[in-house]
Amino acid sequence: MDLPSSVRFLVGVDWATVEHQVCLLTRDGALVGQRRFPHSGEGLSALVDWLLTHAHGEASSVWVAIEVPHGAVVETLLEQGFVVHSINPKQLDRFRDRFTVAGAKDDSRDARVLADSLRTDAQAYRPLRVDEPKVIELREWSRIGDDLQQERTRLCNRLREQLRRYYPQALELTDDLDAGWFAHVWRAVPTPERARRVRESTLASILKSHRVRKLTAAHVLETLRRPPLHVAPGTVEAATAHITLLLDRLAIANQQWHQCQQRLEALCNELAHPAPSDEPSSGQVSEQRDAAVLRSMPGLGRIVLATLLAEASQPLSSRDYQALRSLTGLAPVTRQSGKRHVVSMRYACNARLRRATYHWARVATQRDAASRAHYASLRARGHTHGRALRSVADSLLALTCAALRSHSLYDPSRRTRWTTHSCAASRSSSDPDPTLGAVRSPSSDPSPALDLPAGLPPRQTA
Repeated sequence: MDLPSSVRFLVGVDWATVEHQVCLLTRDGALVGQRRFPHSGEGLSALVDWLLTHAHGEASSVWVAIEVPHGAVVETLLEQGFVVHSINPKQLDRFRDRFTVAGAKDDSRDARVLADSLRTDAQAYRPLRVDEPKVIELREWSRIGDDLQQERTRLCNRLREQLRRYYPQALELTDDLDAGWFAHVWRAVPTPERARRVRESTLASILKSHRVRKLTAAHVLETLRRPPLHVAPGTVEAATAHITLLLDRLAIANQQWHQCQQRLEALCNELAHPAPSDEPSSGQVSEQRDAAVLRSMPGLGRIVLATLLAEASQPLSSRDYQALRSLTGLAPVTRQSGKRHVVSMRYACNARLRRATYHWARVATQRDAASRAHYASLRARGHTHGRALRSVADSLLALTCAALRSHSLYDPSRRTRWTTHSCAASRSSSDPDPTLGAVRSPSSDPSPALDLPAGLPPRQTA
């Protein structure tokens, strides 16, 4: 790939937590200079001033290469008008072999490799841009939600292990240990000894206050009064002390998780239905926003929507179907050498996007007739559950890109035409990943079940 004539300098930034090593090259590869800048406000300001001095104030004539696609360094350079590109560290490791075959590595060498590889192989880099403020906030809340969910799972697992030590009959009441009513029941009946003295009315009051109808107080009391385990002295006291702390932490995690979900819903609504002052002024007021189009897709709920907008905002805005397939892990990897030809699942992808598209396809097969028929036809041909869901998600992704290109909400009557046009556009576009060319497009699936039957509503969400 030839560099544009406007590019005069290439910069490699070896990012670190304390100091950043920076290498500056001309477009011909000549070394201009190397410097270290501390990770501070003064240090980043000095970096910008140094680059602008050599570029005579023309920030757009400087291309910057860096491994991380986010952070203070990236945002500072983008705000000043520099053209910033990122690359996967694994690819950078391959470029490093051009300079040394002995495996030597240091900061100055890495900065030089970044700048030189951007000069010679710019097509391997991904240009970066600053996202909308609401998208940045949405990304943070979405990741916070994942962290809180993992914390809830860890606390529930610890709670389950402590109950198994002395009180296994309590686990027979429910599998949802983070439910508020279960914590109140345990606090009222923390031990088998206490279960023999508690009144049925006490348990009935707790269940009624939490609106639990699937269990009766008599059943709960009967379960908790079953013969207990015989444990060593002190075990019950130790386990109850541990559980008390776990329930306090679980209550905080639950509260924060619910607050996170409320904020995610509010941000998604703001993106889907922006205020009049936030509407574009270039004659596109009547066009649907991306969030509204995504929300109309079958099987796509709040958490999946937030993940897609947060982790794939750039390929979504560019309607890059092939990039989305790679990021979500839907595009398989082809390895061919001589007579050997192997197509395997893609593991190098965004893990959050992989989980999101999996649940998107899973819910779509439950709520959408066309997706359910597509899944059934794939399973009938011998595909595994996971592979069939990936194919369904691939079809939904193609539909999403087509709907985004036309700025239209999902319409079941246009499903086949959208899929055909989306796949045709993706085949005509250039793709830097050679493995994607060997992937069969969703439109080539011989299953006739891609058309929705008449009468289904245009929007079905989980």
